[in-house]
Amino acid sequence: MRVRRCEILMFESQEQVAFKLESLLEGGNGMVRTLQWLALAPHLGDSVMVSSAQREVLGTLSPSLWTDVDTLGSATRLELDALIDHGLVVMEAPAVGSVAERQRRDDDRLRAAHWHPLGAILHAFTRWDSVDAVKNTQDSGTETAAGMRDVLGPPPAVTRSEGQGDAVALPHAEPDAFDALLQRRATCRNFDDSRPLPMALFTRMLGRVFAAQAKIRVGDDLVFHKKNSPSGGGLHPMEAYLIVQQVEGIAPGLYRYLADSHSLLPLTAPDQPLRDFIMESVGQQHWFANAHCLVTMVPRFDRSFWKYRRHAKGYRVVTLEAGHLSQTLYLSATDLGLGAFITGAINEKHLERGFGLDPIQQGALAVCGFGWRAQHMETAELDPLEQVWQRVG
Repeated sequence: MRVRRCEILMFESQEQVAFKLESLLEGGNGMVRTLQWLALAPHLGDSVMVSSAQREVLGTLSPSLWTDVDTLGSATRLELDALIDHGLVVMEAPAVGSVAERQRRDDDRLRAAHWHPLGAILHAFTRWDSVDAVKNTQDSGTETAAGMRDVLGPPPAVTRSEGQGDAVALPHAEPDAFDALLQRRATCRNFDDSRPLPMALFTRMLGRVFAAQAKIRVGDDLVFHKKNSPSGGGLHPMEAYLIVQQVEGIAPGLYRYLADSHSLLPLTAPDQPLRDFIMESVGQQHWFANAHCLVTMVPRFDRSFWKYRRHAKGYRVVTLEAGHLSQTLYLSATDLGLGAFITGAINEKHLERGFGLDPIQQGALAVCGFGWRAQHMETAELDPLEQVWQRVG
């Protein structure tokens, strides 16, 4: 049997703190601290606790060359079975249909995706599942701005750079129509679910934000798209996966938006009511759940990393694209008289299951949405210029 270490692997030294009565009775403070090693391998998705001996074995195995286990020492052989079970060591010829075969396949796909190791670790181990973001803020007392100040203390002071001489005052330009549009842009947390969104507005939003405006073909198998937002390397890896709730002419459900043909591909319905699926998707943030259309931004990592192979900036460029697209979505919605939002407090693993995504080659990065703004503000919105909501009294 021949084995090798998985492609990407890092270790985290983690401290566990537990109360032990024996410690208190012996004159201590009752808190016992133990250190443990966690192995972080993106193809597994979850961290694995390993012993110091297992960590040392992993440090002796090559991630690229196969090693015959008969050449390993007896101490190494003792730890090897556990490491294979964990998926941190993969076999060259695992049994068909076994867990080891699936782990080997996932490791192979990770190798083929050309991830930078740090980017792969960040992506894999910051994804949520079944997190209630609203309850977390309530439990921590940080649900309001005043609560954040009380719990967290004052924010860091803004530092001023040491300059040469006094600051130069700049003249204020006379505002025009575009300035007025920018001032009306505000995150919507109050959607009106009593009326459907017209097809004309829905299709215009998708066309402005996500559609390919032009195509440049380079050979038979390479096409570059021109869109209304910038993209690293002109690759535009971000795809739009939709949750449609209330749009004229479109049945509620899950869809994939096809940017090159400006069309919707229906997907398999979730195995729970649509509203429940949405609430779990946005971490129970109910103020976003009434949006007429929610869009999961799904980057095709394999498309970006096809060019930026194991590049230190590859993942950063992809995340920047979500910001570009969300601002285009905000301004387009504002121009059309609609509300819009974006949130990163999402349960990525839930969305991956619902849309059938492969987290090695794809991923749920953020959820945005748009629709009619409600007539009354029930959930607070940040609109200090009172461009959207006018103060009464």
